[in-house]
Amino acid sequence: MPDIIVMFFLLGVIAGALRSDLTIPKAVYDILSLLLMLTIGLKGGMALHGNLHWGLVTQVLAIMALGFAIPLALFPMLRYLVRLNVADAASFCAHYGSVSAGTFAVALAWVESRGLATDGQVTLYLVLLELPAILTGLWLYRRYTQDAVQTSSTGTPMWQETLTNRSVVLLVGGVVIGILYGPDNGDGVTAPLTGAFSLVLSLFLLEMGLVAAETLRKVQLRHWRLIAFALCMPPILSVPGLLVGLWLGLETGTVVILGALTASASYIAAPVAIRHAIPEADIGLAMLASLGVTFPFNVLIGIGLYSHFLELLTA
Repeated sequence: MPDIIVMFFLLGVIAGALRSDLTIPKAVYDILSLLLMLTIGLKGGMALHGNLHWGLVTQVLAIMALGFAIPLALFPMLRYLVRLNVADAASFCAHYGSVSAGTFAVALAWVESRGLATDGQVTLYLVLLELPAILTGLWLYRRYTQDAVQTSSTGTPMWQETLTNRSVVLLVGGVVIGILYGPDNGDGVTAPLTGAFSLVLSLFLLEMGLVAAETLRKVQLRHWRLIAFALCMPPILSVPGLLVGLWLGLETGTVVILGALTASASYIAAPVAIRHAIPEADIGLAMLASLGVTFPFNVLIGIGLYSHFLELLTA
């Protein structure tokens, strides 16, 4: 049977498909996402406590290189095979080069439930992949259009707005706090948060299931290229993550998570950045692909599939 956490996602999908009146209030969803991001950061920071070393520099550079390379590789495919205009192609590059925090949380729970070892710095990969991908998507848009904007509607530089996104702030802040206090010094606060991680993730996935069902109701026959892209790309994009993880000599669980990250697509940070920076882009199309198709694929099938890929690569 699937992990019990995944069953909550399926429950949300089924409830949404049946048009149930089940809803998660926005305030509750905001609290769940806040707790999820903060707890992920804390878990990573506590694992890094006392384990910082210069070898992390190589990892940081390698992961950031993935964040730049994936959007650049996707752009020609999105333009000429999926047949998107420049604005939407750049938007998809930012979304699919970036990462899904929800997929990361599920992958983290998946490897932990199977006793696979992970490296503490795995949480940092969320930020290291997110920022380069969004900036690359914006650069592609500027490169192929004459009227692109370099700042958001508030006048804030896009790199600054991306770095100050609440998910990034909570993740990085949690990592810093975890590094400073470790698993013992602040256990009065960290123990309840980490202990409730699976419960918070389950409720978060229930809401994601409802949203995914709502998104999928908008699918039309003319979207078949987008759907094919959203289904076929995750297994393909997982391979660079798995290969880089093996090259860096990371723990098995970390390699699986990295593969799941490169296979995922952002539906939180990237839409916020792209909506302001590329007003011509259809954010609904990106959300249809990333949240309606790619996210369910990764949660239900992908993570186990990437673990199998890793076994084949190391056989």
